[in-house]
Amino acid sequence: MAVELKDLTKRSENYSQWYNDLVVKADLAEQSAVRGCMVIKPYGYAIWEKMQRQLDAMFKETGHVNAYFPLLIPKSFLSREADHVEGFAKECAVVTHYRLKNSPDGNGVVVDPEAKLEEELIIRPTSETIIWNTYKNWIQSYRDLPILCNQWANVFRWEMRTRMFLRTAEFLWQEGHTAHATREEAMEEAVRMLNVYADFAEKYMAVPVIKGVKTANERFAGALETYTIEAMMQDGKALQSGTSHFLGQNFAKAFDVKFINKENKLDYVWATSWGVSTRLMGALIMTHSDDNGLVLPPHLAPIQVVIVPIYRKAEQLAEVSAKVAPVVEALKAKGISVKYDDADNRRPGFKFADYELKGVPVRLVLGAKDLENGTVEVMRRDTLEKQTVPFEGIVDYVADLLEDIQNNIYQKARKFRDEHITIANSYDEFKEQIEAGGFVLAHWDGTTETELRVKEETKATIRCIPLDGDETPGTCIFTGKPSARRVIFARNY
Repeated sequence: MAVELKDLTKRSENYSQWYNDLVVKADLAEQSAVRGCMVIKPYGYAIWEKMQRQLDAMFKETGHVNAYFPLLIPKSFLSREADHVEGFAKECAVVTHYRLKNSPDGNGVVVDPEAKLEEELIIRPTSETIIWNTYKNWIQSYRDLPILCNQWANVFRWEMRTRMFLRTAEFLWQEGHTAHATREEAMEEAVRMLNVYADFAEKYMAVPVIKGVKTANERFAGALETYTIEAMMQDGKALQSGTSHFLGQNFAKAFDVKFINKENKLDYVWATSWGVSTRLMGALIMTHSDDNGLVLPPHLAPIQVVIVPIYRKAEQLAEVSAKVAPVVEALKAKGISVKYDDADNRRPGFKFADYELKGVPVRLVLGAKDLENGTVEVMRRDTLEKQTVPFEGIVDYVADLLEDIQNNIYQKARKFRDEHITIANSYDEFKEQIEAGGFVLAHWDGTTETELRVKEETKATIRCIPLDGDETPGTCIFTGKPSARRVIFARNY
């Protein structure tokens, strides 16, 4: 059974299949009876909960509060902002009736034609429209601003090609929606939240990211500016891992949200929205994991330490359990999540394979000989290295080791990313580098036409215009026209 648990497709053989295998075999998620939707299993959801708790704390530290808005949105709301409706129209699921009835032949149920809604409702693909219709009732004066709201919710977008966590029809996310008195305040908010996302990705997920601005073609529908954090997966593809949007006054004008400013004049409110989703789970898996299973950063691992006793008789188990009990309590007192697996329904080898597959950062093994010698075996999941260390002082040793693992997997991911960033000065060079994978820094003439032509020919998109990138002018690799700076191209998820 232990061998079966670890029987994953190798990344080098089929990266996509490796990912799908790992999601299922590590008990993160599985396909559901609803096309394009997944069941997030308890272990997978436990990771998402840790992400959620940390992000929620970071949002509240910056002054945001949580609220909740309806799942169903009147169809007429989407048509009020032209770019917004165009961007989401093909993905919308529409509710047309509110009742079923028994079929005439008695073999099931059918939609009751007499129960047609007067106005059809959209299952939210995002909440800008319903929220700005609500904000109209909350805002009259500059004294009512800013409004800094966040919502934890699910959304639905009718995806044709799905992959668990990375792209599903229904997914979990948070969406922040803020209202401001000035353009400057709104822009400051959009950048602030981009930095919150980047800090979370690097300090908690151990995923290095590049902060940048999306091109006009890649902006969120209805935004004037979209900021993004872009991460590189182990197959060299990019994953957009969080976005923050400066919406200007577009939604305020669409829903007639005005306020009396400090100059006693009527003006439209300025807006932002920002969000991350369960797609972060995909980023976590693909950035760190290996052919043996998940590799989880300690800061987000549901179980940070597992302790497995080795014994032959009940008396030996009792001795080990007595020795381990104060260690478990001391680890918990330090805020470290620990599991003592003394269940007798699985052999130690099975347990080792299972916890390795599930990415538990540290494994402690203690048997009769360890009790005699005053030692304990320690294995770290990131490198699979084992060490026998003194039992005395094990709590502090483990606490330090967890931080070392967190830093090590971040540095490993950063090294991989940096080694797979190349510079292209010609289109031929560019095509070779894109085929090899990774991020390619190249000059672009700034036009959507060129951007789309490059995408059509190479399947590479402009991931972002880096905020801290090379601003040396040059010539576009595709057209030879002047270019203000290099941008990041990559194939993406």
